[in-house]
Amino acid sequence: MKRKAGLAEAAARAAAARDAPAACALCGRPLGVRVEWHHVVPRSEGGVETAPLHPICHRALHAAADNATLARAGTLEAVREWPAIARFLRWVAGKPADFHAPTRRGR
Repeated sequence: MKRKAGLAEAAARAAAARDAPAACALCGRPLGVRVEWHHVVPRSEGGVETAPLHPICHRALHAAADNATLARAGTLEAVREWPAIARFLRWVAGKPADFHAPTRRGR
């Protein structure tokens, strides 16, 4: 019985690895071990679509704008053009997939 459960768990992990997204939807770098799912339009504003992000990218996004502003932007393409996010994307571009640093609020 334990063997069957172990085999089923291994198969589920393998399927999840196959279906896992390859790149961060914000910065485009390969994803690491930790992946966070971001609602492109916040749920509080009626959004349902999610996108995979690095934790640092997710925190930078929410540090740059509140939910209403993210809802007005509507897409990650529009968000990438914001000066604070564009500066962040240039900075994080050469970092490894699992890189993390403290995130500061935008000015």
